[in-house]
Amino acid sequence: MEMCNCSLVTKPAPDFTAQAVMGDGSIAENFKLSDYRGKYVLLFFYPLDFTFVCPSELIAFNKALPEFQKRNTEVISVSVDSVFTHLAWKGTEPKAGGIGNLQYPMVSDITKEISKSFGLLFDKSVALRGLFLIDREGVIRHSVVNDLPLGRSTTEALRMVDALQFFEENGEVCPANWHQGEEGMKASAEGVAAYLGKNS
Repeated sequence: MEMCNCSLVTKPAPDFTAQAVMGDGSIAENFKLSDYRGKYVLLFFYPLDFTFVCPSELIAFNKALPEFQKRNTEVISVSVDSVFTHLAWKGTEPKAGGIGNLQYPMVSDITKEISKSFGLLFDKSVALRGLFLIDREGVIRHSVVNDLPLGRSTTEALRMVDALQFFEENGEVCPANWHQGEEGMKASAEGVAAYLGKNS
C-alpha cells in the first residue's frame, strides 16, 4: 500500500499536466497546475465519481466557490476517473446521485501519477481524501488527508485560506480556533503572553 506523504507542506506542489473538465463543460487537454501561479489554489482529491461521500463534497465546494474566489483562491478537484466519466457525472442531477453543473475544474488522473506524486494513492487504486492549500508561489502551506468514509469541511478549508492570508498581510500567526476578524498573535514570547493574557 502506498503511504501518505505528509512532508509536502512547505514544499513546492508537484506540478502536473492532465486532461480536465472545466467549469463550462469543455475539456482542457493540457491542464497545468502551474498555470495557476499568482493565485491561491485549493486542490482536493477524492476517490471516484458516482460514489457516496464524494458528491456531497464536490457539491459543497461548488456552493462555497464564490467565497473562495473572493479570496483569490481557485478550487480544483482530482480523481482517477476519465474526463468522460467526469462529464457524465456533471450531466447527472444531484437527486439522481450526480453533481450537476460544477463550476471548477475536474482533473482526470487516469494514470494515477498525480495521486502518487501527492502521496495519496491508496492500495494502488484510488486517492485518499487529500486537500492541499497552495500559495501564490506554488508552495503547499496546509494539507489534510482523510480516510475514504470521512468527508471534509469547506468551512475549515475557508478558515485556512483566511489564516494564511492574514499571516501574509500582517506577519502575525493565527492561534487555535482563529477566525477572520479576530486578532492574531505576534510570534514572540511577549506576543504569546499578551495574547493569552487577553484570551485565556
